[in-house]
This record gives sequence, structure tokens and C-alpha cells, in this order.
Amino acid sequence: MPRRILSPQITEALWQTAHALADVARPVTLASFRKPGLTADNKDANGFDPVTVADRATEAAIRAKLAELRPQDAILGEESGAKPGTSGLTWVIDPIDGTRGYLSGTPTWGVLIGLVDDEGPILGIIDQPYIGERFYGGLGEAHVVGPQGRSDLTTRPARGLAEAIVFTTFPEVGTPAEQAAFHRVAAQARLTRYGMDCYAYALLAAGQVDLVIEARLHSYDIVAPIAVIEAAGGIVTNWQGGPAHHGGQVIAAANAQIHAEAMALLNP
Repeated sequence: MPRRILSPQITEALWQTAHALADVARPVTLASFRKPGLTADNKDANGFDPVTVADRATEAAIRAKLAELRPQDAILGEESGAKPGTSGLTWVIDPIDGTRGYLSGTPTWGVLIGLVDDEGPILGIIDQPYIGERFYGGLGEAHVVGPQGRSDLTTRPARGLAEAIVFTTFPEVGTPAEQAAFHRVAAQARLTRYGMDCYAYALLAAGQVDLVIEARLHSYDIVAPIAVIEAAGGIVTNWQGGPAHHGGQVIAAANAQIHAEAMALLNP
């Protein structure tokens, strides 16, 4: 089934909505960031999966804005689940991706706003309110707006894995087998860094790094980054080379060459 063709008017309306959602989220996230007394509930009885008042309030603000602007669209959010729609479009929301970083005061968390149809991601925003950076891509757009102004997003050109910078969020990555697969790639790279959450994907789209490899993701973790990275010229798949927008194992690459080299090590 071919992807739907969106008119310029609809495209403009979708981008206006996406930016309006990011705009309404910013002050809500910042109201609690680095403030005394911020605590978190734990959503994982077998580990630590924090959620704060800011996560819940930010998603509520985004949902309220969507109800105002596009009530016909479906919503999938981390904190409040799914709401059906009638348009065939779904907004996929992570109100604070990187809550552990948010709790720690690091400015590497972000608000993720993605839009999908039956074929996959259409557009995405990775917004970092504290720094004031917004990375957005899809529907012919690939830009970042921040303290240094507005510029185009373009991923890095091809170069060997031996010269590459690789990111993942957690050193353990996932299962022991997934960890071993990641470290086969990392062992061949020039530099490996950890703990950046969605900001690593933004850096890949901006041409700063070459690979982001993760596992155990949810769709709300990756839909927006896929749209931004692909619009900037990169590639995002699962570890088998298929679609990644449903989550699970994800490899984001700056170009086809580095993607193929990393895939060969993930799947020896």
C-alpha cells in the first residue's frame, strides 16, 4: 500500500501542531527540573523505571493541546496509553525521554513528539527545553533551532567503524546476548559513550556521531528519532534490518556504510 500523499496545507498544519505540542511541553518540564524536592515513583517492581510529576503533567498538557488542535488523531503516550482516532494518524509521545537524567539534573533528556501512519514515522521532534534546542525532521524538513540559531540537519558521511563514535544509553544494553553484540561493535569503534537517551539520536542527526545502538525500546522512545534521523539522511532499523518504529532492538546509523559494518558485527 503506497504512502499517502499529504497536501502542502496538511503538511503545514501537521508541523504547526507538532511545534505547538513542543511549545506547550517546554514550560511544564522546566517547572520541576533541578528543583528541590523532586521525587519519582518507580514503575518497575524488578528494577528502576522512574516517573515524576513532570512526566505526567507534560503528557497531560500535550494531550490537551491535541484535543484542541487535532481531536481526530489517535495518541500513544508513555504515561497515559492509547487513545483511538479516526484520521489514520497517531501522535506518539514521550513527555520526558530520559527521566533518569531529568532526576539527575543532566540536560540530556528530551520531549519526543512523533507522528505515524500505517507505513511508519512521518515527522518527529526531539526537544531539549533546558538547552533550548529543537531538532525536527520529516515531510521535507530537517533542521535544528537552538542557541546557535537555525541550521540544517545532515548526518555524517561514510567512514570506517574504526573512526566512528558510538552511543548507547545503558552499559548493559539489554540481555547478556544483546550486550555482547553491542560490545562487538563498540570494540571496533574509536569512541563509545553512554547515557544520553534521546539526545544521542539528536547528535546523530546533527552529524556529531555515527551510531546509536539500543535494545528494549518502546515505540514512544524511537518514533520521533527515526523521523528526524531519516530526514537528515541517516538510517534506522532493527538489528535485523527491518522497521524499528515498534521498538525493541534499534540501530541508528549516519549512513549505509557504517550501518552495514555495524550490522555485520551485531549478527555475526
